[in-house]
Amino acid sequence: MLKRFKPKSEFNRNILTLLTGTTIAQAIPIAITPILTRIYTPEDFGVFTSFLAITVVFGSIANGKYEVAIMLPKKDEDAINIFALGFIISSAISFFLLVLVLLFNEYFVNLLGNEEIGIWLYFLPITVFLSGLWNNLNFFNNRKEKYKDLAKATIIKSIVLATTQLSIGFIKSGVTGLISGQILSQVFANTKLLLNIIQDKVLISKISKTKVRTVAKKYINFPKFLLWGGLANTLSLNLTNILIAVFYSITTLGYYSIIQRLLGIPSSIIGQSIGQVFYKQATKEKQQTGSSIKTFNRTVKKLIIIGLPTFTILFFIAEDLFVFAFGKVWREAGTYAQIVIPLFFIRFISSSVSSTLDTFEKQKISLYLNLLLLVSTTSILLYSSFVGYEFQKFLYLFSTLLSLEYLLFLIYYKKLSYGLKKN
Repeated sequence: MLKRFKPKSEFNRNILTLLTGTTIAQAIPIAITPILTRIYTPEDFGVFTSFLAITVVFGSIANGKYEVAIMLPKKDEDAINIFALGFIISSAISFFLLVLVLLFNEYFVNLLGNEEIGIWLYFLPITVFLSGLWNNLNFFNNRKEKYKDLAKATIIKSIVLATTQLSIGFIKSGVTGLISGQILSQVFANTKLLLNIIQDKVLISKISKTKVRTVAKKYINFPKFLLWGGLANTLSLNLTNILIAVFYSITTLGYYSIIQRLLGIPSSIIGQSIGQVFYKQATKEKQQTGSSIKTFNRTVKKLIIIGLPTFTILFFIAEDLFVFAFGKVWREAGTYAQIVIPLFFIRFISSSVSSTLDTFEKQKISLYLNLLLLVSTTSILLYSSFVGYEFQKFLYLFSTLLSLEYLLFLIYYKKLSYGLKKN
């Protein structure tokens, strides 16, 4: 009976596998968020979001962006050496961050305007390393089509995160539980995915200095262009979180962090899963036909069908939903959420198929687009602060302009996906 409802195509089956795991994983933190907002204050969430933003920024470049190239070689021998290269780079970057934190901790605390984050900066290097390793492992397991293991790792990550944040939150005030949960969850999830690699002794034996140097040169465009593009993209998403605390307040950042958590659900549950499979299938179609337009159109259609009703409902119930779910103190966050919902919707679609750039190895274009995003977000925030806009007015400007940019990106991705057929 159940077999009748099982997707027939490999593409849909892989999406369903990842989607199931991601949905379960995301359901756990969503379910406990009403409890977290009652045992942690908006200020606690503000500190946590600042720490997380810094971690994500450095974590996005921890492997020199070589992890994206893991999908491309025909031979697994080349792929495992790219993995090793990413591991080496992330270790070096983490060590460099450790030296910086040890020498300039007080300076960074003053720069961020937040004394409470000082002690947690010492945990930044290990968190960045774990984040880089997670990205590396995700791409390698995706290459090997270990979708069930990817789903399981995501669930493990979520369970450990929730358990730690709740247990510590009940016995200790402050941000300790939130950040500790983030670190421990990465340790457990990485361990699950790492086993798929270290158990293959034959594959591990093919790692060599010569091969690592060879793949480093062959895929040099990834750190040369994609690294800076990825950094610009990550900064455009996370620098806002850092600067909101500086230009407005840590409490305002706390409100905004809950908005990101709620409105980011479709992207983290659905968009991420579809995006992973999209990259694999788009690459396969491009290798066979020189084009990925069929995969692109099919994916965008799915995203619109799922996203449009979801974000429309959220728009009309946002304020009441925040009060009901998180408590009266979070009503202001619900008001802010309605303003940025259009942005989250178009970003949900555009970002899920942004790997079209990687499929066609358009690293330079990716750099330009992400630099545009970075300049736009930073300029909007700096301008709003300079002219004295209240946070709500800043959000209106921010949501409108960035929605237009993401829409233009989506149009470009479609044009690019025609590939050789267009030419």
